[in-house]
Amino acid sequence: MNDLFDISGKVVVVSGATGVLAGSLARYLASNGAKVAFLGRSQQKLDASLAKLAPEAAKNCLACVCNVLDRPSLERAKDKIMDIWGNIDVIVNGAGGNMPGAVVPPDGSFFDLDFDQWKAVMDLNLGGTLLPIMVFGKVFEKTGRGVILNFSSMTAGAAVTRVFGYSNAKAAVENLTRWLAVEFAKKIGSGVRVNAIAPGFFISEQNRALLTNTDGSLTQRGLSVISKTPFGRFGAADEINGAAHFLISEASKFVTGQVVAIDGGFSSYSGV
Repeated sequence: MNDLFDISGKVVVVSGATGVLAGSLARYLASNGAKVAFLGRSQQKLDASLAKLAPEAAKNCLACVCNVLDRPSLERAKDKIMDIWGNIDVIVNGAGGNMPGAVVPPDGSFFDLDFDQWKAVMDLNLGGTLLPIMVFGKVFEKTGRGVILNFSSMTAGAAVTRVFGYSNAKAAVENLTRWLAVEFAKKIGSGVRVNAIAPGFFISEQNRALLTNTDGSLTQRGLSVISKTPFGRFGAADEINGAAHFLISEASKFVTGQVVAIDGGFSSYSGV
């Protein structure tokens, strides 16, 4: 019997593959038989991410140094992948991030934002999702098949205080997800699907100091997050993998234009 969840042999491109969540997902997919191209800006960090894999899984992986905002480097990565594997089945857009100037400071206001850093955050998260789709997605136009999985965030759907630029960008990523789901379905066909996952709160190097103290206890911000998370804890990186696997596999072949929350109930809870 055909296994709808079988992803063995699928060629998956993962940007942000040196990060906590996208890196965990890239390694999970490789461990389940996918051929995974790890994309990142640092060869050293790519090597470190790949080193966490079992040797058998690592044999099915490529490290591609590139910048998601630099089209020539993305084109070089695409050529490398196509030369070795001859196809691309899945694009996972995990690259993203924030900058201090795009955050409203605790003792400041909206008017203290740095407009240039806000633009940079928008460009990284929205442009860094769009441009890889423009480059790698050309393969889907030829084959009539493919899956795009974008990374949104809990900050997209409601006003999570302080993270202004990041919220704006991830809300735009959700709109892009729905827009392209319709565009590709109508222009290419039902073989191309576009979805997103919206992780809740996970500890990363970017937010560790914001959510936890040096002794491991929670900051006031961390306490606020946990108080609105019915599960009463932060997520573990591997807890995004199951939902992502579903959206990448044939098990979700009639699912497109959707954003799946992976948040321990955060988005469902009013806080009352």
